[in-house]
Amino acid sequence: MTGEDPIRPISSFDQLSLDKTMKLVLEKLNYKTPTPIQRQAIPIALAGRDMIGVAQTGSGKTFAFLMPMMTHIMNQRELSHGEGPIALVMAPTKELAHQIYKEAKKCGKRYKLR
Repeated sequence: MTGEDPIRPISSFDQLSLDKTMKLVLEKLNYKTPTPIQRQAIPIALAGRDMIGVAQTGSGKTFAFLMPMMTHIMNQRELSHGEGPIALVMAPTKELAHQIYKEAKKCGKRYKLR
């Protein structure tokens, strides 16, 4: 980690001020403790800082940015007709975009996000 005023990693999801719904999402996805990439990335993303995270396939990278993104979305006022989107995820391939979509759908289901 580099940069000014580095943000400390977490060792437990309990260190975050998560709402009941996100706690249910964690339970549903069987996340008991954050993975190494999530320990570093989630607090950085929640703080609105820029980052690049590199980790192996299956390490929880997608959830590491989806969870803070959904927290941000739920903290916004409800959109009026024709407004939006609040968040946008870009991916370099159709296959990766589809993987992210499936994970986002699982995470956003309890919030009734689409």
